[in-house]
Amino acid sequence: IVIIGAILMGVIMVVMPAFAQPFMNRVTGSDKLSIGHFNTLGYIVSGAVGAGVGKKSKSTEDINFPKGLSFLRDSMVSTTLLMVVLYLVFSVWAAIVLPAKEAFKIFSTNPDNYGSFFMAAFAQSLQFGIGVSIILYGVRIILGELVPAFQGIANKVVPGARPALDIPIVFPYGANASLIGFLGSFVGGLVALAIIAVWLGPVWGVALILPGMVPHFFDGGGAGVFGNATGGRIGAIVGSFINGLLITFLPAVLMTVMGSFGLANSTFGDADFCWFGTITGNMAHLGPVGGAICLLIFAAVLFAAAWIWQVKVVNTGWTPGAKHAEYIEQVKAEEKAAKAAARAAKKAAAEA
Repeated sequence: IVIIGAILMGVIMVVMPAFAQPFMNRVTGSDKLSIGHFNTLGYIVSGAVGAGVGKKSKSTEDINFPKGLSFLRDSMVSTTLLMVVLYLVFSVWAAIVLPAKEAFKIFSTNPDNYGSFFMAAFAQSLQFGIGVSIILYGVRIILGELVPAFQGIANKVVPGARPALDIPIVFPYGANASLIGFLGSFVGGLVALAIIAVWLGPVWGVALILPGMVPHFFDGGGAGVFGNATGGRIGAIVGSFINGLLITFLPAVLMTVMGSFGLANSTFGDADFCWFGTITGNMAHLGPVGGAICLLIFAAVLFAAAWIWQVKVVNTGWTPGAKHAEYIEQVKAEEKAAKAAARAAKKAAAEA
């Protein structure tokens, strides 16, 4: 179990970054980094959807805020303000629909003090923003120091290897996209929750999966960046929405497998854990011998597929969203020409 489990984990940690590499190249504009996060399926789907639906959509990073709202361009500020709104909305909702003692247990506040309850919600939202800030500063440290150190080792031991890093590594490449992705994924999670509650739950017994703020923020934010890279604003919205559906439906499917191993009511929030865990978990039910053989064959097939993908696709330099990139370049050229014409007209008027 330990040996086969280690092989399966090692394989999935290598093959998924390989499958996502063309999309990562589009995000970063180079081939120096890979994405190493267990929601890679969601990022690939978001990038592919973005390439299909957002060929003529402007980038989220080109959104022009009014001068009075220019501070919202800072992703840490906009994220913190959004979380303040969400926390206060839900705390007000809890205060209305729940008994006082039950509501105040959420933040462990004084049942006789409404003010401390709302201030606790406000403080939690600020702590969320602080946590995101720490992560983003950590990303800068990784890019500035750890990646070059890794490359020195990789060039000697595994030439051509790339570091596969966690999803916050892409947030600086699309600050607005990550925020839009969080909202789009959260909405997708609510829609999927409604579908389960109305149809899949009563008919098929599928468990309700409540939208978690952390997976929707990180997974949804990453999906928004990938969708924006290949399909602009439309790609970020649609891609992150589909990601929200994935990380709601797939955990519900994984629960059936976890229950069969004596871990009922347990699941994971990231797409790769869910689809990979569901397949390997069902294979493990074939018995010690049959299950082990099937799992090793499955790992070999995944590895072979990633190898072929690397040679036939990644190494050839293909990147998705080419038409979107051409459109963005065309828009930039037109804007540059318009600015040049405006300057020329202004100069001619001044001379006249």
